[in-house]
Amino acid sequence: MKRAIILLRRRAISSIPVLLIVVIFTFFLLESASGDAVDAYLGSIGGGDAALIQSLRESYGLDRSMLARLWLYLSSLARFDLGWSVAFNRPVGELIAERLPNTLLLMGSATALSFGLGSALGVLAGARPGSVRDRLLSIGSLVVYAIPSFWLGLVLSITFSVKLRWFPIAGIETIASGKTGFARALDIFDHLVLPVGALAMIYLALFLRVMRSGMAEAWKLDFVLFARAKGLSRSRIVLRHVARNALLPLVTMLGLQSAAMLGGSVVIESVFAIPGFGRLAQEAVNGRDAPLLMGIVVTSAVLVIAVNFLVDLVYAALDPRIGASEGGV
Repeated sequence: MKRAIILLRRRAISSIPVLLIVVIFTFFLLESASGDAVDAYLGSIGGGDAALIQSLRESYGLDRSMLARLWLYLSSLARFDLGWSVAFNRPVGELIAERLPNTLLLMGSATALSFGLGSALGVLAGARPGSVRDRLLSIGSLVVYAIPSFWLGLVLSITFSVKLRWFPIAGIETIASGKTGFARALDIFDHLVLPVGALAMIYLALFLRVMRSGMAEAWKLDFVLFARAKGLSRSRIVLRHVARNALLPLVTMLGLQSAAMLGGSVVIESVFAIPGFGRLAQEAVNGRDAPLLMGIVVTSAVLVIAVNFLVDLVYAALDPRIGASEGGV
């Protein structure tokens, strides 16, 4: 426990400069882009005179220098204030709090499915490297991994929603259905089957291949040869020695893929019209809403850091050597 607390404290301290670099880099990247929220607003109303443009720039704070706006944003961020959305005319924190749960539900379900099923199939493939089952699973994972997520989402939607009518075609739940409790949970489950499947399939193939490769390498290690020499059953060697040893790189991959999974959810949310974080980012880009985009990037960075915190904890639990020197053990 003490080792985990020390490990988390060190990771928390090191994440502060990472978050600061992300904020500053994103701020200057958005500033270097052409156009701003005033241009987007004038485009939506068919233009305006110089007095209106000046008035809008003053009200949005765009008449100040770049460094002054950066300092103002960092000061607000230190007070956990993500700013004001000029496109929605609402606090950025409220907008993110509305949309983020849908994305977390989509990401969490897809991660659980891809990690669980991918590692299980990886164990099946790595139990007998070079066998027919291993070759079939390896080829299948390569085929799935090569398929773009948006194309897979469209194919699933056309097949199972349009033609077979098994699942809803879009949205997170039926609008104004009045359902509550278990009925509402079942309705949300029906709506998430296809988007979760489309998002999970890509990462399922990745986890399968990492697990299979780790097990294929573990079979050559001395402790596995010793276990075989002791006459242990193959299933026991696979589950208690080979698969457990191959689980460490899989957990590392889970943390690294959290950012990619968040990016993939943007595409899937657009395909299935889910009102989540990804669609909010798309709407912020269309409205050239820099404060909202900054809030989305900052929240995404915090999410990725939080996931890697959890991965560090799992990693430390699986391998006692992790953080032992930091904890003085």
